[in-house]
Amino acid sequence: MPNPHSLTIVVVAKNEERNIAECIASASFADEVLVLDSRSTDATARLAREAGARVVETDWPGYGPQVARGFSMATSEWVLSLDADERISPELREEIRQAIRSGAHDGYRLPRLSEFCGKFIRHSGWRPDYTLRLGRRAKAGFTDHFLHAHMTVDGSVADLKASIVHFSYPNMHDVLEKLDRYSSGHARDMLAAGKRGSVFKAVLHGLMAFLRTYVIRLGFLDGQHGLMLAIYNAEYTYYKYIKLMFLQSPAQRPEFPG
Repeated sequence: MPNPHSLTIVVVAKNEERNIAECIASASFADEVLVLDSRSTDATARLAREAGARVVETDWPGYGPQVARGFSMATSEWVLSLDADERISPELREEIRQAIRSGAHDGYRLPRLSEFCGKFIRHSGWRPDYTLRLGRRAKAGFTDHFLHAHMTVDGSVADLKASIVHFSYPNMHDVLEKLDRYSSGHARDMLAAGKRGSVFKAVLHGLMAFLRTYVIRLGFLDGQHGLMLAIYNAEYTYYKYIKLMFLQSPAQRPEFPG
């Protein structure tokens, strides 16, 4: 019979050689670290194996289905979803152990502390950024949206206090690459949901995104990085509506990055 307190940490990755070793090191307290590598062309798979992870090289069905696939391959009673650019802090590691031992709930939301171009953001809507990541494998699932895929747990859920550390946007190259990729994916999700885009909506929602980030969610308290993030959110929102507008017309439908 499996250990009722055992834990598998599932990491989905592609071309993450700069992150994967440190990610696995932070997860090494788990009974199993399972890396699903989506045909990386760099050293991700090799470095993950050298760091002690079980590596499965596979196709890319989408973020949500990939994590769900990892959950189905896990050998432990509990599963935790971790991205390659995330780290489990020592404080969170102890909280996770205690939560699993207690068995009081079926799932747990974890706060995140995220970096933007060299600074950890503590306002701007990025903190505490609770996200459901830990659950009993038998009760855990994952949605299949491109951008906003998330874990689900069929049972009671509670919050932990210590944070996942998220190195989400370490430099401007990553900011611009993710701006393009994420806005494309979100536009496809919006199209599937029956939403409509236009230049007017793009400008209006972009302006609202800036005000929401910088004013309502106190982004100005994050200094110049808060202003940069507010502008990023405005651009991201603008482009997802513009891309949605083009996707609505098959004759004008461009190939957006995935």
